[in-house]
Amino acid sequence: MVFDQGGRPVAVARREHRQIFPRPGWVEHDAAEIWRNVVECVEEAVAAAGATAGDVAAIGITNQRETIVVWDKATGEPVHPAIVWQDTRTDRIIAKLAAQGGQDRFRDRCGLPLATYFSAAKLRWIFDEYPELARRAVVGELLAGTVDTWLIWKLTGRHVTDVTNASRTMLMNLSTLGWDPLLLDTYDIPVEALPEIRPSSEVYGVSRGPLAGVPVSGALGDQHAALVGQACFDAGDAKCTYGTGSFLLLNTGDRPVRSRAGLITTVGYQLGTAPAAYALEGSIAVTGALIQWLRDNLGIITHASEVDTLAATVPDSGGCVIVPAFAGLFAPHWRSDARGVIAGLTGFVTRAHLARAALEATAWQVREVTDAMADDASLPLAGLRVDGGMTASDLLLQIQADVLDIPVTRPEVIETTCLGAAYAAGLAVGFWSGTDELRTHWRAERTWQPAMDTPTREAAEKRWRKAVARTLDWI
Repeated sequence: MVFDQGGRPVAVARREHRQIFPRPGWVEHDAAEIWRNVVECVEEAVAAAGATAGDVAAIGITNQRETIVVWDKATGEPVHPAIVWQDTRTDRIIAKLAAQGGQDRFRDRCGLPLATYFSAAKLRWIFDEYPELARRAVVGELLAGTVDTWLIWKLTGRHVTDVTNASRTMLMNLSTLGWDPLLLDTYDIPVEALPEIRPSSEVYGVSRGPLAGVPVSGALGDQHAALVGQACFDAGDAKCTYGTGSFLLLNTGDRPVRSRAGLITTVGYQLGTAPAAYALEGSIAVTGALIQWLRDNLGIITHASEVDTLAATVPDSGGCVIVPAFAGLFAPHWRSDARGVIAGLTGFVTRAHLARAALEATAWQVREVTDAMADDASLPLAGLRVDGGMTASDLLLQIQADVLDIPVTRPEVIETTCLGAAYAAGLAVGFWSGTDELRTHWRAERTWQPAMDTPTREAAEKRWRKAVARTLDWI
């Protein structure tokens, strides 16, 4: 995406890349394919903007955070498929670590529970399965990192990551913002293979390729980028991004807040030499991916956008509840043993009711996270800023306002992950003067007010909790 100085999109190019499922619970990407798509998208978007490389002030990168890539330093080629954040193949590694000290044994250091979600166990799995790769990593022949690191290296030749992505590896110390020796030792990860940790907004290097000579000066994990793109720069500001999964982040200021309610403590962003801002996060594994499942696996819609129209033909889900625990439940439950259920089926239920239940599943999962956030931060949300692809669904956002019983606001620019990455890059080179200027760019497009009465909401919540209970202890 190309943005102007007002924070408005000028041009966009998209490529869908393959989701590879070699075994149940395994999810992979081809990092080389991602790089090829990036090059094509950059060329297409810049051309669509009527621009050349000389017109571009800076490049920012945003990415799925926990996906891990390992590549050959000499050839620049991946040596193993990228293991994606949704992948659960590391469940035995996680179970072994938890057995020695509980699921929260490292929370004080890295802010994260032991879960298959995070990157460290994925990297350990690769090295366990392929000892030769482990040997090469120790002697510096292989490099590893999340997708931001992979793309920055391909663009500039520098092996760096930013604090937000590093905070999701389970290897970074939240207080020092450096690789933690105890965690490196526990996972047996050679620090020689890992990138240097840098702020989210600074010049990392100069680009090669289609934007040769342009500074690469911003990197943020996707949800942190959305926090910046939504101008959530004050403690208490919150946003939720609805994509493949959904992610609610609450800015908690310059000190990490340790969660008691199943949330993640993470770095929100670090802009240049300023102190890092921290956040509480509720991560939901499957929301938009449930709509894709209805399309690709069940065939009840042919395009994701049809779910809105189909769901709107019925006033409710007909008593049907879907809990999409395809890879376990993330926040606030953190139950890798859970698997998805469709509960409350009767002969009355149609594909329209299933479509509606899919939208409701997203709303109720977000409600669980907001409840946990209010417990941790002692700060009930007065409203919620939303973004991401799923927010094109007006019906979803009305359901979300009803379930939360607070206003839900969609901004003019819903691709706030891209916008946040652009902001980080532009701040580093002086394209924007600071966060006060960025606040003036945020513009609301529409707000949904809650319209559900309390008894209906309470009955629906009780039904949702019963369905969640049915997912547990499946594995």
